[in-house]
Amino acid sequence: MVPPDVIIPIAMARLLRNGETVFHGVASPLPMVAILLAKRLHAPELVYLNITGSTDPQPEHLPRSTVDPALFAHTRSRVTLTDLFDLSARGKLDTAFLSGVQIDRAGNINMSPIPGSNGDYHRPQVRLPGGAGSAAIMPTAKRTIIWRTRHDLRTFVEHVGFRTTGGNVDRVVTPLCVFKRVNGMLEVESIHPGVDPAQVQAQTGWPLQADERTPRTAAPCEAELYALREVDPENVRLIEF
Repeated sequence: MVPPDVIIPIAMARLLRNGETVFHGVASPLPMVAILLAKRLHAPELVYLNITGSTDPQPEHLPRSTVDPALFAHTRSRVTLTDLFDLSARGKLDTAFLSGVQIDRAGNINMSPIPGSNGDYHRPQVRLPGGAGSAAIMPTAKRTIIWRTRHDLRTFVEHVGFRTTGGNVDRVVTPLCVFKRVNGMLEVESIHPGVDPAQVQAQTGWPLQADERTPRTAAPCEAELYALREVDPENVRLIEF
């Protein structure tokens, strides 16, 4: 089995296309690594925007926080959060990385509350941190890639307890598999090496078509592993696990 901290950023990097404009927000070490990895491997003309307000930075070291001033190093230009929202609204943001505490089969995410047994939003079982700008970005970006470092029944639910946002979900990358949204619903596109299809089903809150015939995520090649070590020599991505 390929460790999740290796297969997740590599799988996300593979999804990025040369020439795209791609954005990640706060608390996003894995997307930060994935974007830099893609630029090094196959997408040198990828335009990288981040929440700090920099464009195509070349950080001398990867910070533990994705709002660290280190991400201003050698930036080509500065952008504001308003600029980013406007860019997305005008259809110029190709890919956005977002996450959620709950993710359902339609690709909706919940970052707001988990209601109690009575379903009362005002007295939730858990009050979550909120969606920040995700409700503006997710419906307007050309596509959204969701990542989550946990794949269990509390995370992948048939219906979210509260819909913070939903929209143009393309893929969801987890420690077990890659989901693709087909006809409005998430389906298993590939299962990571060494993962049992029965485990994917057991840890997902809706019925899946996943068995031994389901495609496998390609194992990382030596070039990808070498690039990952070069991009993230201090293993900053591990703070997400």
